[in-house]
Amino acid sequence: MIIVFDFDGTLADTLDAIVRITNRLSGEFGYQKANQDDVEKLRNLTSWQIIKTTGIPLIKIPFLIQMVKAELNNEIKHLHPVEGMADILAYLNAQGHRLGIITSNSLENVTLFLNNNGWDKFFEFIHSGTTIFGKNQIMHRLIKQENIPKEQLIYIGDETRDIEAAQKLNVKAIAVSWGFNSKEVLAAQKPDFLVDHPREIIGVVEELQQMEPSDDLS
Repeated sequence: MIIVFDFDGTLADTLDAIVRITNRLSGEFGYQKANQDDVEKLRNLTSWQIIKTTGIPLIKIPFLIQMVKAELNNEIKHLHPVEGMADILAYLNAQGHRLGIITSNSLENVTLFLNNNGWDKFFEFIHSGTTIFGKNQIMHRLIKQENIPKEQLIYIGDETRDIEAAQKLNVKAIAVSWGFNSKEVLAAQKPDFLVDHPREIIGVVEELQQMEPSDDLS
């Protein structure tokens, strides 16, 4: 099967770094800094609800994203993988599954993180896009460029927009509760599966694999 991961919050523990960076940029982009209580409230909102709550002008969002990615590059070497994920990636790779990444982070940041943690050997491809809401467009491009049958594709992410992107393309979605969005708001989006620990991913993949004809699996 082809298993595609989101990066921030799913593979890499980037939340604290992103909060620090966005707080530093708050004055320039006209929104309030977020304390820990604010972050917890935001975790229970969808991506669109967050934009409305913070009051960030839509026209400024692409510029904010670019600056966050640029500043995150300076912190990549200090960021840690999600605990337990290394063993899961190694297992899935050893089982012959094709692994990839779809992200709104930069290709440079993701590649640097993978190299720093010895994960570059696990991933066959990385597809990056600048849009915060159009991950389905990145996924559609991935399917075309990598010639992937959608019935063999699994997408794993930690935000409501990850689930929405998969659903728009009729791709199986696994939501993970250890990232940005809370378990409750993820469940409300009705992903195909919702897991609380990386080890649960293996069981989901094996379940989906059994549902596919054996001669169609890769």
